[in-house]
Amino acid sequence: MSLATDDTDELARLADLVGGGNVVVLSGAGLSTESGIPDYRGADGRRRVTPMTYGEFVASAENRRRYWARSYVGWRRFAAAGPNRGHEVVAALQDAGHVRALITQNVDGLHQSAGARDVLELHGNLDRVLCLQCGDRSPRVELDARLREANPDFEVVVGEIRPDGDVVLPEDAVARFHPPRCLVCGSNQLKPDVVFFGESVPKPLVAQCFAEVEACDGLVVLGSSLQVMSGYRFVRRAAAHGIPVAIVTRGQSRGDGEATIRVDAALGATLTELAHRVGLTRYAAPSPS
Repeated sequence: MSLATDDTDELARLADLVGGGNVVVLSGAGLSTESGIPDYRGADGRRRVTPMTYGEFVASAENRRRYWARSYVGWRRFAAAGPNRGHEVVAALQDAGHVRALITQNVDGLHQSAGARDVLELHGNLDRVLCLQCGDRSPRVELDARLREANPDFEVVVGEIRPDGDVVLPEDAVARFHPPRCLVCGSNQLKPDVVFFGESVPKPLVAQCFAEVEACDGLVVLGSSLQVMSGYRFVRRAAAHGIPVAIVTRGQSRGDGEATIRVDAALGATLTELAHRVGLTRYAAPSPS
């Protein structure tokens, strides 16, 4: 990996922070891009895609049909994604005792796939489904099997997958899709067990995350522009308590003003070098640049 001199100096400071232990990691969509899952925003921080909001989802059965048709197609590629080196390093740092808590804004479950434990999922996980009518929760794989059976000939050519696992589909394809119903109460108000735009993160979870941040010796943000308050509030809380904030992400971040350490570089290569610097011997030394 080739880093600018300033970034090399910042990486040394990051290694000192993480090597000291008791850090909280806050991850965002940028950590999963190397697994083939794009993020919501470009390097300039501007949103590239506009997902369905919670208000739109609950407003009508047709909106839910549109969501599930798109998500049904996108789920194939989303579920096939595997953890990348960045996820592996975070799990290794946790296993080595450097990370006290791992908070993620991602809904892809890749931290867990890499071996991370007790992940605090701010926005839920796409591998679960919730009935808004009766509260029943069920595995996404079971719902996917039912959708396959109900839509045996639903095959369409799609473009890029989105960060929340769906894709853009033509309206004629959506119109012929048979959406799911709850097996417990029969409602068509099934929703992935994730926090949509326009929803709030559960207050007990937010309180737990605040407590972890206040008890840590450093907050390390990985792959997030922090444009939404659900993640940015933890940066603000850390800064207010005089806790160092390190941000590693491509492009600008809303938290740059609070950052005490700032690295603008690719996550996988940066975290691999970080792992080497803090003594995780399973990772080879980076090649000379």
